[in-house]
Amino acid sequence: MSTRGPWGHLSPRAEDEEIEAPDPEGRRLRTLAPYFRPYLWQTAVTIVLMLTVTAGSLAQPALAQYAIDHGIGDKDSSVLVWCVALFVGAGIVAAVAAGLQIYASTWLGQRVLFDLRNRLFRHIMDLELGYHEKVPTGRTVSRLTSDIEALNQLVTEGVTTLVLNGLTFLGVVVILFVYDAQLALMCFSVFPLLVIVTAWYRVGSSRAYRRTREKVAHVLAVLQETLSGMRVVQGFGRQDAARATFNEANVEYRQANMATIYLSSLYFPGIELLAAGGTLAVLWSGTNRVLDGDLTVGVMVAFIGYLSNFFDPIQQLSQLYSTVQSATAALEKINGVLKTGPRVADQPGAPPLPPVAGAIDLTGVTFEYVAGRPVIEDLSLHINAGETVALVGATGAGKSTLAKLIARFYDPQEGTVAIDGHDLRAVTVDSLRQQMAMVPQEGHLFAGTLADNLRFGRPDATDDQMLAALEAVDGGDLLAALPDGLASEVTERGSGLSAGQRQLVSFARALLADPRILILDEATSSVDVRTEQRIEQAMARLLAGRTSILIAHRLSTIRNADRIVVLDHGRIVEQGSHDQLIAAGGRYAALHGDWHSLVGEVDA
Repeated sequence: MSTRGPWGHLSPRAEDEEIEAPDPEGRRLRTLAPYFRPYLWQTAVTIVLMLTVTAGSLAQPALAQYAIDHGIGDKDSSVLVWCVALFVGAGIVAAVAAGLQIYASTWLGQRVLFDLRNRLFRHIMDLELGYHEKVPTGRTVSRLTSDIEALNQLVTEGVTTLVLNGLTFLGVVVILFVYDAQLALMCFSVFPLLVIVTAWYRVGSSRAYRRTREKVAHVLAVLQETLSGMRVVQGFGRQDAARATFNEANVEYRQANMATIYLSSLYFPGIELLAAGGTLAVLWSGTNRVLDGDLTVGVMVAFIGYLSNFFDPIQQLSQLYSTVQSATAALEKINGVLKTGPRVADQPGAPPLPPVAGAIDLTGVTFEYVAGRPVIEDLSLHINAGETVALVGATGAGKSTLAKLIARFYDPQEGTVAIDGHDLRAVTVDSLRQQMAMVPQEGHLFAGTLADNLRFGRPDATDDQMLAALEAVDGGDLLAALPDGLASEVTERGSGLSAGQRQLVSFARALLADPRILILDEATSSVDVRTEQRIEQAMARLLAGRTSILIAHRLSTIRNADRIVVLDHGRIVEQGSHDQLIAAGGRYAALHGDWHSLVGEVDA
């Protein structure tokens, strides 16, 4: 568990590990089988090509043996010609089949990865907001990039290596026993040592490759966190601290990689040494038997030819083991995400929410992020359809959490949240969100055009509708400032626009979606007073005729709300209109007095 400050998550946080728990069963490569099922005939063609390649390579030493013993030995030129022709033909067939097999297996592997990546992304989109708030973005990116890439070599090359070398090895074992059981058993004499060395490597590399996957995910998490907070990093002159933190994460990743390299540097040369020892024993014994007349020259030549086909598969499969370990470690992480079910999900057979007027009821609602520490406690609140309700209170009072419960980003542990009498847990999430819009503190814009961002909540909107929405909230000033109008390019996160312009686009986007319920979460807190006045005018147009929930620290933006609800530690302490609450002289009046004095000091 990490305990350090900014960028200090130098090891996975406990809550992250809990929400994305390791799945030992997920390491099994058979969990990839369902992704091959849509491509059964392509898989069958690939396997046939592999069998053809194997048959062609195994036929050549046998043809050489027959040519030597029966063509040269018996001085039969016709046998020699036929053997040479078949030898060349087998080589050509094997070469053509190998080329087709490489294309087929790569095509198949890329389709499988494409489907897996899409499924993983779709699943991540279905996970509730709480998952994304707990798991660092960099770790999620790692699942979709480096972990998928770790599977790339396995499904495009590794499976081919496994099947081809497995078939070759089994074929060679049978052929060696057919030729000479004594020499074949001599080849197998290295197996006990091979099993011991492989068992040692398997245990060590399994741990090392899993640690490598964890560390590369951590490097991406640190990188994403630092880059997304670059303005703060540079604003506080903390570049050196950021470099040191990234360097430490990078060092840990390097050390994890070095552990796998150390194991491989011992294991693979060891395998080659065992192969060389087995080959030497066979050569010594076989040569003596040829000299004694107990073995023909052709059989000895074929045996030597098959020896490379005997030890090469062992070496290839041994080298494949590191790929398998890296892939299975990545697969465990991917399957861990896929087996993480959304905590906010549709009930089986849940109907869609019908078109609503927008009346909201919270009854006996209790919600806690951490067990035993309620953020909202036994809260009941009724909001009339078309009413504008402002939520105010000190930081941590539960305002944003209450809005998230209404949007069903979370489900309460106790009580119900209903719209027009429909319990939100009894209807589909999509049908709820289609009738709702949210404008957050910082209007998030996506890379693309201004039109792309405006259409985000209503993809079928026409240019005239988008222009009308902008005119309603902005009066046309924003379009005048952009040279290409709706076709103007917007950079990632809208960094080319001012904070006020981004918020005005967010308001226009929400207005274009025409929601029945609107949530504004600190929508004016990041802009200056003049821009705030423009946004307040946009808000008046945006809120008209909708059920609206305003969350704000600046009380100037909520004084015209139909009702103001004051929260304290997850409970409602008072509610009423602005004038009523000021006259009551309670918590709201104190907050208003503090705010008014602060504004007066700023104005002064």
